Amino acid sequence: MIWYTALVLTVAAERLAELAVALRNARWSLARGGAESGRGHYPAMVALHTALLVACLAETWLGGRPFPALFGWTMVAVVAGAQALRWWCVRTLGRRWNTRVIVVPGLPPVTGGPYRWLRHPNYAAVAAEGAALPLVHGAWVTAVLFTVSNAALMAVRIPCEDGALAGADARA
Repeated sequence: MIWYTALVLTVAAERLAELAVALRNARWSLARGGAESGRGHYPAMVALHTALLVACLAETWLGGRPFPALFGWTMVAVVAGAQALRWWCVRTLGRRWNTRVIVVPGLPPVTGGPYRWLRHPNYAAVAAEGAALPLVHGAWVTAVLFTVSNAALMAVRIPCEDGALAGADARA
């Protein structure tokens, strides 16, 4: 269980790195006339992602969840793949990537990298990681609760982001 705790803490550190990148990129975007949308759901998103990490550890430690070897290692690979996809998104969007919905007017849509195949690849990475990270060590309750909660959040977030991008396109 110690190695699983280290894995979850590593993901937490990665999330902190994301927030540092997002803060820097938000300053860049706002300095160029960027407009933020969706402020109301952002705290819920932060709370959900924090709860995922805490619940992963709580369910495995308090629930005595075993490590299901073959399935667990498969889920480690999914977590690693989700991290790779997320950072591919960050690299592809460059200064435009953010944890908030901030659109800079006049910039063309990004159609390279993973955006060639998926409209919202970062959210696919989040969904995969949110299901797989708990399942690495058998925390199936956390996996189900995160997946359902994240789907509800994405039902708000994706239309918000699409609307913000469509509004920027209309103003261009």
